[in-house]
Amino acid sequence: MIAAQLPHAEWQQAAGLKKVLALLADSYGGPRYVGGAVRDTLLGLPVSDVDIATALLPETVMDRLEAGGVKAVPTGLDHGTITAVVDGKNYEITTLRRDVSTDGRRATVAFATDWREDAARRDFTINALYAAPQTGEVFDYFGGLSDLDNGCVRFIGDATQRIAEDFLRILRYFRFLARFGSGPVDADAIHACAQGAHGLTALSRERIAQELARLLSLKNPVASVTLMIENGIFAPFLPELCSDAHDRLQRLVHREQLHNQPLSLPARFLSILVTDPVAVDKVAARLKLSNKMRENLANRLNAGAPTEGNIRAIAYRFDNDTARDVAMLFADDNALPLCLARLDNWDSPTMHIKGGDLIKMGLPAGPLVAKTLQELEANWVAEDFPISDRQSELALQLVEAAMSAAKKA
Repeated sequence: MIAAQLPHAEWQQAAGLKKVLALLADSYGGPRYVGGAVRDTLLGLPVSDVDIATALLPETVMDRLEAGGVKAVPTGLDHGTITAVVDGKNYEITTLRRDVSTDGRRATVAFATDWREDAARRDFTINALYAAPQTGEVFDYFGGLSDLDNGCVRFIGDATQRIAEDFLRILRYFRFLARFGSGPVDADAIHACAQGAHGLTALSRERIAQELARLLSLKNPVASVTLMIENGIFAPFLPELCSDAHDRLQRLVHREQLHNQPLSLPARFLSILVTDPVAVDKVAARLKLSNKMRENLANRLNAGAPTEGNIRAIAYRFDNDTARDVAMLFADDNALPLCLARLDNWDSPTMHIKGGDLIKMGLPAGPLVAKTLQELEANWVAEDFPISDRQSELALQLVEAAMSAAKKA
C-alpha cells in the first residue's frame, strides 16, 4: 500500500532546492512539492523535474528569489509560474490557482490560497498529490493515493468537464494509462475521451505531436493505443492510421523486448501509420514534426525490403539506426536476428579508391571517371564492402572494361 508519507529521495537533498524552499516559506502551509515528483517518489521511480506549489503571488515569488540570490525566470507569469534556476537546475514554482474560464485549449485563472481548490483544477487524481518538504506529509484531496495503489488513472471530478477545459487531456489520459494503468480501466474516463475526441481538432498540431510522441516513447503503449483506436481517438487528427496498427505496434514492441533492442520513436510512429511515403510525409507536415524526424520517416520507408544480404547496404546508404529500424519493422521473423547480427558493432566503411586513382590506372579524365566511380561503389557494396586489395581489383576491372569499350567505339 502507498504510504501517506513521502519517502526520502536523493533529489530532496539538493542544496539549491532547500534554499528555494526556505525563501518561499508562508503562512498557508507551503511551499509544497506537487505532481510528478510526489507521485513518482511514492512509486519508487526516478524524478527528473521538481514542481513546487505556493500560496505566494508570482511577484512575491520573484522578489523573494531575487533577494535570496536565486535567478527567477517568469516562464508563465499570467498563469502564476516562475522558474527558479539554481546550481544548474530548474524548479518550476506555481501559485495556487482556480479556473475562471476555459475554452478547451487554455484557461483563465485566478490566484488562490486554498490547496484543495488548486488540486480540483488538475487533471488526474494521481497528479494532484502534494507533499510538505519538512515533514514528508502527503496531502491527497481526491483519492490519488488509492488510485496509485490500484493502478487506476482517473480524472478529478467529472471527466467530461475536465476534458472540456483542455482537450489535450484526452491524449494525456492515454499516456498516463500506459505508464501507470495496471488496474481496471475507468469506464467513465474512456467514455468521456471518446465523446470529446472531436475537440482535438481545436488543438495546435505541435501539442498533439508532442503528446503522441510521449505516449509512443513509453515502454509498452500497446494497450493504450488499442483503446484509442477502439474509441475513435485518432480519427480527428490521424486518418492515416493503418488498419492493423494494433498488431504492428504490438509486433514491434515484442521484437524490441525479444531482441533487446532500444526503443526508436521513428519506428514506433511508422508502426501505426500506412506504409505510403507520400501519406506519411503529409502526417509529418500536418503535425509539424522536425525536419530530422521527417527525414527519418522517409528514409525508413524508402530503404527497401531488408534481408541478411542487403542490411549493411541499407546502413551504408542511410545509417545504422535506419537499417536497424527497417529490420525491426519489415524483416520476417527468420531474417530479423540475422539482420541485427550483421549490424552489431558494424561501422560503415569508406571506399578508399578515388577519381585520381582511376586516372592513374589509365582512365582519361572527364565524365567517365565519375560514372566509373559510381559503378565501383555499387560493385563494392554488392560484394559486402571488401577490403582495400579487392577494391583495387574491382577498380582495375572497371577501368579495363571502360578502356576496351572506348577503343571499340
